[in-house]
Amino acid sequence: MARKKGMKRTFFVIVLSLVVLFLLGILVGWLIKPAKLQAVPVTARNIRKELIAEMKAENIKAFLRDFTKIPHLAGTEQNLNLAKRIQDQWKEFGLDKVELVHYDVLLSYPNDSNPNYISIIDERGVEIFNTSLSEPPPDGYENFTDMVPPYNAFSAQGEPEGDLVYVNYARTEDFFYLERNMSINCTGKIAIARYGKIFRGNKVKNAMLAGAKGIILYSDPSDYCAPGVEPYPDGWNLPGGGAQRGNVLNLNGAGDPLTPGYPAKEFMYRYQADEGVGLPSIPVHPIGYHDAEQILKLMGGPAPPSSWKGKLNVSYNIGPGFSSNFSDRQVRMHVHSNNEVTRIYDVIGTIRGALEPDRYIILGGHRDSWVFGGIDPTTGAAVLQEVARSFGQKLKEGWRPRRTIIFASWDAEEFGLLGSTEWAEENAKILHERGVAYINSDSSIEGNYTLRVDCTPLLYQLVYELTKGITSPDEDFEGMSLYESWLQKDPSIQKKDLPRINKLGSGSDFEAYFQRLGIASGRARYTKNRKTDKYSNYPVYHTVYETFELVERFYDPLFKKQLAVAQLRGSLVYALADSVIIPFNAQDYGEELKNYADTISNLADKHREAKETYEVSFESLFSAIENFTNAAIGLHQRIKNVDLNNSLAVRILNDQLMFAERALTDPLGLPGRPFYRHVIFAPSSHNKYAGESFPGIYDALFDIENKADQRKAWDEVKRQIAIATFTVQAASETLQEV
Repeated sequence: MARKKGMKRTFFVIVLSLVVLFLLGILVGWLIKPAKLQAVPVTARNIRKELIAEMKAENIKAFLRDFTKIPHLAGTEQNLNLAKRIQDQWKEFGLDKVELVHYDVLLSYPNDSNPNYISIIDERGVEIFNTSLSEPPPDGYENFTDMVPPYNAFSAQGEPEGDLVYVNYARTEDFFYLERNMSINCTGKIAIARYGKIFRGNKVKNAMLAGAKGIILYSDPSDYCAPGVEPYPDGWNLPGGGAQRGNVLNLNGAGDPLTPGYPAKEFMYRYQADEGVGLPSIPVHPIGYHDAEQILKLMGGPAPPSSWKGKLNVSYNIGPGFSSNFSDRQVRMHVHSNNEVTRIYDVIGTIRGALEPDRYIILGGHRDSWVFGGIDPTTGAAVLQEVARSFGQKLKEGWRPRRTIIFASWDAEEFGLLGSTEWAEENAKILHERGVAYINSDSSIEGNYTLRVDCTPLLYQLVYELTKGITSPDEDFEGMSLYESWLQKDPSIQKKDLPRINKLGSGSDFEAYFQRLGIASGRARYTKNRKTDKYSNYPVYHTVYETFELVERFYDPLFKKQLAVAQLRGSLVYALADSVIIPFNAQDYGEELKNYADTISNLADKHREAKETYEVSFESLFSAIENFTNAAIGLHQRIKNVDLNNSLAVRILNDQLMFAERALTDPLGLPGRPFYRHVIFAPSSHNKYAGESFPGIYDALFDIENKADQRKAWDEVKRQIAIATFTVQAASETLQEV
């Protein structure tokens, strides 16, 4: 009996020991297993306010000073070194992963031994005047040897000679005026145009279509000198020797000219250099307005309309050719730039999301510049750096966003948005499935008057809300919000009680993400007073005079405006990455669609007789827009009522919001522009910088009264209305309850 009790006791001890060991093993295993990424509960914290408070104006100033010390043109060793420095800093900031991603793209550089310039020649071909080969360097920068001289990247090589024709801004309507009102033909001539109003690549394309064999670009004081302001370094106006660099491609979203639509990696098939997409077939060269004055003062021919006259001391006669006193003289261009495949590097940094790591918010901006890049892009690169540092600091404190955040320092933006487009092409399949939003971080200032925002209507409400929580940097609005100063200085034309928000066009790195992939996008920066400051861009745009001192002395001495932009960009990223429900508002989209449709319908009504003759109607489009609006109302009602603890219900709603922008794209693209796939927005065919709504319909209506076959022209309008109708209706169905 005692033996049996002992055996039972022993058995019990053994079993108990095994249970204890098993539980201990579980406990030890749980303690030593890798920690899961966890979002810190924010019930006791306001992370957005902490992020805003973390950002410092003095840090942005330090980054700007550091990044502008030397020129860093795309494809150069200096720009690669800057990429590595940014990579190292992002690692120090605490980002989870930071890598360099390379592409081999077509770039364009001047010929060191055979410089570009413009000549006036006599009847024997002897050069009697030559334009400057370089810009006079600003004070303190005389000893730099690696400053690229003014040139237009991707210009065709050549030395054409001929009579000159002044073509104003070289817009489509300018060439129409010359041909239709003045009977002036540009075929076989060399055009001279002033910068401004439209993208320079559109100017070159228009000159080619008009038959010109070359085009000279210059910056007129009327467009690049503000009244009462001295030229740099005494003020922020453009000196007479300054010349704007810039690419003259017509890529229409294609990316690298030799690998259109596909990433420029080692394995990719490449076209021959002379077969590249968007390459101009005529020489192009920029000059300063002092040199332009020496050429234009010789011009003969009729006087121009008053609107064609700038502020040089010349008559602005149109030509062709010089006046009778100089009729034996012509212009010769000397352009010897080379196109060559060159390696570029993007810096990609990642903060992995805790709960939805497969949903991406991208904050990207380029770092390459034509010379020092004091404003473009480095005010944006410095802001991007400070935003990344601030997010890294929150990571170190234990916070982690709900969704993944990707920081990107793009390369070769100045050569046609190449770094950002190649990365988008390489990751297109992933981004299509996972991309929530793209926020651009190009130049954070282009003036110091007020805020400027360009974005999808999905972001309107979020932008308004966030700007109310940021202090205005404007001295005359001390203690007030950024929203209040923005509203007072730039109210919407349609809604005076709201600040103006602009449509996205192109000209910066959001293009591939918004126009091609349909990822909701936005950009914000400080801008000039559009009512009084009529100059184009900012006066020293893309010149050697874009220095750190320009920003510190004239544009933002206290760096408060750049700080406000950093806080807004960072707040957008935070809200998009950490809100349980993605903070998009589809109802605003419905309202804007109605406004856009009204505008395009009114444009068609200018040709009411033809519209009625060919039975063109917009009724189906307005009906689809009404359906979209009703579906958006229903979606947001479900959002109000959703159980936030029901992860499946939340995911369904977020997917509907995320794919709303995607649903408004057409995989076939716009006519002749297959990489612009957004049916609602595209860069204007006549000015890449400007955004156009319902671009397919707009392009079909453009100059329609002069089309040879009117029935065919109006049939194309009807076809584009049908495509827009289908797209909006299909998008409305994606918003309906599952």
